[in-house]
Amino acid sequence: MARLALLSVSDKTGLIEFARQLVHEFEFDLISSGGTAAALKDAGLRVTKVSDYTGSPEILGGRVKTLHPRIHGGILARRDLVEDVADLEAQQIRPIDLVVVNLYPFEQTIAQPNVTLAEAIEQIDIGGPAMLRAAAKNFAHLTVLCNPAQYDRYLQALRQNQGEVSLEFRQAAALKAFQHTGAYDRAIARYLEQQTGSEELPATFTLAGQQLQALRYGENPHQPAAWYQTGAVASGWAAAEKLQGKELSYNNLVDLEAARRIITEFADPQSPPAAAILKHTNPCGAALGTTIAEAYQKAFEADSVSAFGGIVALNREIDAATATELTKTFLECVVAPGCNSDAQEILAAKSKVRVLLLPTLNEGPSHTVKAIAGGFLVQTADDVIANPSDWQVVTENQPTPAQLEELLFAWKICKHVKSNAIVITRDRATLGVGAGQMNRVGSVKIALEQAGEKAQGAILASDGFFPFDDSVRTAAAAGIGAVVQPGGSLRDQESIQAANELGIVMVLTGIRHFLH
Repeated sequence: MARLALLSVSDKTGLIEFARQLVHEFEFDLISSGGTAAALKDAGLRVTKVSDYTGSPEILGGRVKTLHPRIHGGILARRDLVEDVADLEAQQIRPIDLVVVNLYPFEQTIAQPNVTLAEAIEQIDIGGPAMLRAAAKNFAHLTVLCNPAQYDRYLQALRQNQGEVSLEFRQAAALKAFQHTGAYDRAIARYLEQQTGSEELPATFTLAGQQLQALRYGENPHQPAAWYQTGAVASGWAAAEKLQGKELSYNNLVDLEAARRIITEFADPQSPPAAAILKHTNPCGAALGTTIAEAYQKAFEADSVSAFGGIVALNREIDAATATELTKTFLECVVAPGCNSDAQEILAAKSKVRVLLLPTLNEGPSHTVKAIAGGFLVQTADDVIANPSDWQVVTENQPTPAQLEELLFAWKICKHVKSNAIVITRDRATLGVGAGQMNRVGSVKIALEQAGEKAQGAILASDGFFPFDDSVRTAAAAGIGAVVQPGGSLRDQESIQAANELGIVMVLTGIRHFLH
């Protein structure tokens, strides 16, 4: 008797040619349902509809098609068990040797703008996951395929083994099926969690992804690494267009994400052109300008030494003037929402520089995850939008409008510097950055040393409160005119008193931005 293949797919990529090979080269009989059966029939292939095979019509508008003993009996039967074989014979059920199923496009549906809950619910597949799980469970006796990319490998396996498929192949295919249904269920759960509108983290937090590519290595050459995409629809860096350059590395992607988070602070269409240059996830220069070329020049001049080999993020399309400046030094990566043709031609002279276009620079993950021994930590993303109207001026001296704008700029940049973080700015450009020191005074000294004489009249931002007044006195001695910090220390009054004594402005935001 000919072998029996069940085909029921939403993604019909490669389906017809695959089915032809099954029928003509390996003499399979085909059963199928709904649109898959229609597509096979239109291609001139002989196919039996599931409803004809089971003797039960499709009901509930197609919601119930394959949930039938003749289908699941044929999938789940153990061919080496006498009782199972007897049941098949008694019920006149043919064993199914191949199950080819992929699921309703749930994630593609919810990715569409303005999709309703009812529309999303209708794209929750029921029969498909049931068949995949049943076939995967019984991999000892049949093969399950859930992705068109598997079709050629399956046909090659048949050809290489006289029409049979090895147990190792079937087990590997079963694993992919369980991974597929697991990811599908997680996507549905995430979507329904989002619909609740609750700000609380769920009792069960799942994380899964499909490998996009193996990376050369991780942070260091001895660490294997890979890049995974969450969701069936490419988004974020997986959706970025790479205009040129070498393959992205693990460290490139980590730095690019840090750069994206900084430039998101200036994603508002009313925001001036902005540029940020990063090294090891910390900004070595960030600035606003009247043009994107000016913003980049100011960011570069903030620390031209550290900018060498840096990652650049821009909130405007790359134009010819900016491209010319970008090619004057060695850079690892440049990311922007766009790049005009003149700029592309200029950048091509530096063919190894990775240039990426990501129009959705302001769209990032809603949660951050860190692995720890025995588990992982999850928190909501630090995407609080700074609002100076909520700030409190605690000194006798009040900030001028110009100082308030500068304080806001410095605060936005400081948020993205490793704690203990100190940022010194003037004219909407960083002058000095103190990052990741074990004490705040150390960060202050590093930032002031980098700023040098330019610190006169500049702004200082601190991601955390000052536990002592020593940082305030050090800043004032270097000429700092105003300080923005979250407040919240038991010794706040000592810092405020020092600021009043030294004649500088101090503003408390009430929000802390530690970045570990």
